[in-house]
Amino acid sequence: MIPVCEPTLRGNELKYVIECVKSGWISSSGRFIKEFEEKFSSYCKVPYGISCSNGTAALHLAIESMGIGHGDEVIIPTFTMIASCNAVIYSGAKPVLVDSEFGTWNIDIGKIEEKITKKTKAIMVVHTYGHPVDMDKLKKISSKYDLPIIEDAAEAHGAEYKGKKTGSLGDIACFSFYGNKILVSGEGGMVVTSNKKWAENARKLRNHYFGEPRFLHQKIGYNYRMTNIQAAIGLAQLERVEELVSARRKNAQIYNRMLRNTKGITAPPEAEWAKNVYWMYGILVQREFGLGKKELVAHLEKSGVETRNFFIGMHKQPAYKGADKRFPNIGGKYPCSDELEEKGFYLPSSSHLTKEQIRFIVDCIKLKSVKNEK
Repeated sequence: MIPVCEPTLRGNELKYVIECVKSGWISSSGRFIKEFEEKFSSYCKVPYGISCSNGTAALHLAIESMGIGHGDEVIIPTFTMIASCNAVIYSGAKPVLVDSEFGTWNIDIGKIEEKITKKTKAIMVVHTYGHPVDMDKLKKISSKYDLPIIEDAAEAHGAEYKGKKTGSLGDIACFSFYGNKILVSGEGGMVVTSNKKWAENARKLRNHYFGEPRFLHQKIGYNYRMTNIQAAIGLAQLERVEELVSARRKNAQIYNRMLRNTKGITAPPEAEWAKNVYWMYGILVQREFGLGKKELVAHLEKSGVETRNFFIGMHKQPAYKGADKRFPNIGGKYPCSDELEEKGFYLPSSSHLTKEQIRFIVDCIKLKSVKNEK
């Protein structure tokens, strides 16, 4: 089975983990945490980095560090992983859903203004599957209504908008280092920002909001700390970030070239102003292919190729059925999100995927296409 995604651990990961074990610094203190925070935020071209236990925690910390809470609203795309939506709910605020666009698979910026109310406190964008959002258009709305921008960059390490890296495009950004991301630490997350006050708040919130004296707490905080072992793995990954990003992009180029003339298969987008890092190489199966997504996925699985379906929109989530005022309004029409869900799935996307593996995967797709035409 060719896995849909697995970590590429071919640097100093083991060396640094052994150092943690030998030194005894295996919990939430140690040299790797500070170094990882400083070097990752520097990579993103922002001054502050706050490590934490996972990407969901990073989103929650970012939202609460900004002072967003009960009675507030945060605009988010409906086409996203549920962590984006849940993090808003954790803070006591309400997610307000916006459909995506076919051009980038990101939030439809043209539909944001109609969702803004007096309760809106921020706009959260997701750089979906590694493709950055069109930030110039978004910033016009952000400036007009004086709304900060939260970047959910969990899938977009190293992606760029007009030469600027994700993490530096909005007011505060969040990354994940889960085992299937471009940079991994097993579990782990990071908040990056240029806002000193928000950075200080996030740093305190992740550690029970300890104060002076130590066991006097001015606010309710959380146990969202990253361990030194996780940071050690993350730092080793960061040392090879350009190699890992380049590998994702190279694999996408090979996929694009081999699938170019396959009728009914839509490749992932890359706008002229964007550097897509192709966290996952996703395709859409159109009617012209001759059979549906489910049939193609089943064929690939039988052939030894693992896949994953695209996100199911937040407007369809059973978890949000109920009277809780924090829940988004589910139902409604979100045609782009629905079509992406219906037609889209990921092909294997690991950074160390080989050209031979990609050729095998594409041959499996083309074989099914040819058989169907006959």
